Amino acid sequence: MSTPEHSPLGKTTVYADRYDPGLLFPIPRQAKRDEIGVSLPLPFHGVDIWNAYELSWLDERGKPRVALAEFRVPATSPNIIESKSFKLYLNGFAQERLASVEALAVTLRRDLSAAAGATVEVHLSEPSAKVHAIADLDGASIDTLDVAIDDYGPPKADYLCADTDDAVEETLVSDLLRSNCPVTGQPDWGSVQIRYAGPRIDREGLLRYLVSFRNHNEFHEQCVERIFMDVTRRCAPQRLSVYARYTRRGGLDINPFRGSVEDVPGNPRGARQ
Repeated sequence: MSTPEHSPLGKTTVYADRYDPGLLFPIPRQAKRDEIGVSLPLPFHGVDIWNAYELSWLDERGKPRVALAEFRVPATSPNIIESKSFKLYLNGFAQERLASVEALAVTLRRDLSAAAGATVEVHLSEPSAKVHAIADLDGASIDTLDVAIDDYGPPKADYLCADTDDAVEETLVSDLLRSNCPVTGQPDWGSVQIRYAGPRIDREGLLRYLVSFRNHNEFHEQCVERIFMDVTRRCAPQRLSVYARYTRRGGLDINPFRGSVEDVPGNPRGARQ
């Protein structure tokens, strides 16, 4: 069954070092989307950008190779891929001999697309600091606001409001996003960027809202979709995008993007990542 409690999360695991696509564990998106009133056609465009920092394999002569990988899973895919199963799958290449980096990319694209139920983009690159420079999300930080907060979950959309007499176009960011894995309870730390045009969003209310995810149990992708839907309903922006950059766990970070306008987000590696 493809539900979180049947995944490898929170279970003792033998770490295989041979290739096994059967390790990938898909989880349907729709059950959680039903909770926040999201049905087809989707009210947003989007992509989940994964970065893998622990990818290695053997060349045909047995010499280890390493690479950094970027995977882009479309929000239209019926499934997310559970992160521990993703890690186990990637680790399985450690003792596999492959003819070329291109052969690895073809295999990754095929297996991940099958698990997600849609085409997953794969890009492999050398682990060079020149290529992977740090660039945090742009925007005005709301983290220094002088507010008292005592509500840490569940997420409370009532905090969100906007001034309909003051139309703006701005980008707000916060590094205070935290949620928890719905299976293990482990914390997921992230930064979030909210770019919008429309009635001015009350910044104090937005900060209180984001902090109210602190004890909330939900996967990264689901949190971002919840934020997008809550801001849309409470603040009525004409244009909105929500982009979260989560810190890595097990050599993987997950960075969901959802927007009202089709866009191709960059992949800026934050200082915390």
